[in-house]
Amino acid sequence: MITVEEANAIILAHTMRLETEWAPIASAVGRILAEDLVADRDFPPFDRVSMDGIAIRHASFAAGQFHFPIEGVAAAGAPQVSLNDATACLEVMTGAMLPLHTDTVIRYEDLSIADGEAHLTVTDVKAGQNIHRQGLDRHQGEVIVSAGRLISAAEISLAATLGKSMLRVRRLPKVAVVVNGNELVGIGEDPLPYQIRQSNNYALRALMSRWGVQAEMEYLPDNEDIIALQLRRMLDQYEVVVLCGGVSKGKFDFLPTSLEKLGVSRLFHRVAQRPGQPFWFGIHPDQNRVVFAFPGNPVSAFMNTIRYFQPWLYASGGLNAVPVVHAVLAEEVNFKPDLTYFMQVKVHSDTDGRLIATPLQGKGSGDLANLTDADAFLELPKGKEVYQAGEVFRLWRYR
Repeated sequence: MITVEEANAIILAHTMRLETEWAPIASAVGRILAEDLVADRDFPPFDRVSMDGIAIRHASFAAGQFHFPIEGVAAAGAPQVSLNDATACLEVMTGAMLPLHTDTVIRYEDLSIADGEAHLTVTDVKAGQNIHRQGLDRHQGEVIVSAGRLISAAEISLAATLGKSMLRVRRLPKVAVVVNGNELVGIGEDPLPYQIRQSNNYALRALMSRWGVQAEMEYLPDNEDIIALQLRRMLDQYEVVVLCGGVSKGKFDFLPTSLEKLGVSRLFHRVAQRPGQPFWFGIHPDQNRVVFAFPGNPVSAFMNTIRYFQPWLYASGGLNAVPVVHAVLAEEVNFKPDLTYFMQVKVHSDTDGRLIATPLQGKGSGDLANLTDADAFLELPKGKEVYQAGEVFRLWRYR
């Protein structure tokens, strides 16, 4: 049995190098950027008025002038205008080009207008105020966002500003989420007393959809011949197969043996963690396939997908930095097995801005309902029995 750290290292040593593809800007959120976003011109591209008001020459104010006749209006989206009389002003709107022969903008809130003249109501006017200077944010040719960034709405806004309707991104792998067991029936069926409805496939597909992956759902019964036949098809059809159930030591847990017969090399089986100890991971070197085989208990499958599949996916896409979040344990926890404990927690922030994780330990790895009360898993490392309130540990959020 290997440690969580060893399992993580093995998984990240067997990532895929996902090629690039073009994605429409409207559907690129959550994808990994595969090109640099470069300024096509200065940001902003001109001296930009940043407040509605009037534009003046500051020298006139410095000479004691507080009343400025209005020559005209400079609107956003209009060509640049010019101030002809140094003792006059132009009304200017936010986003307009700063008029020629002006160097200072005074807000409407700091003046009054009557009879075609602006009267200042303040005595402190700084030269150059309320002007967003050309190139202040970025210069033409400068890399604004480097490849390897997870695309958010902020990157979408920038790409639109650059006129990019398509973005070069890392493609997503073809993934199957497979549930296993004769006890499982479809969600539209009425289960018999000894049956349960399928849920792991829906839960894991929902998790993956947040990371951009549109996984297909598959089902395997507890039949060794059918498992072998269907797994062969899946390994041909999908690049990543994520299995739930059938990987422990039960009499009907056929998956590990079936996978190895099909040429999938086992890299580890069993991790020193709770939940999810029977976790199996392997690769098919000839087909360039990756197999995650998680236990069938809902909390185990859910946690393992977050802890191992998501980092593997991001690393395969070349993400430069996976965000790491920590939280403060709210109360003492006692856990005797020498295992890493992924404890379900409710998270809130205190008045000091710290994330506080309150344990919601549930009734074991089959307690699916407890996932709806919790927000995250707190990773309590093996090697100790008492975890003190106030200690800080890594947090894996799913909300």
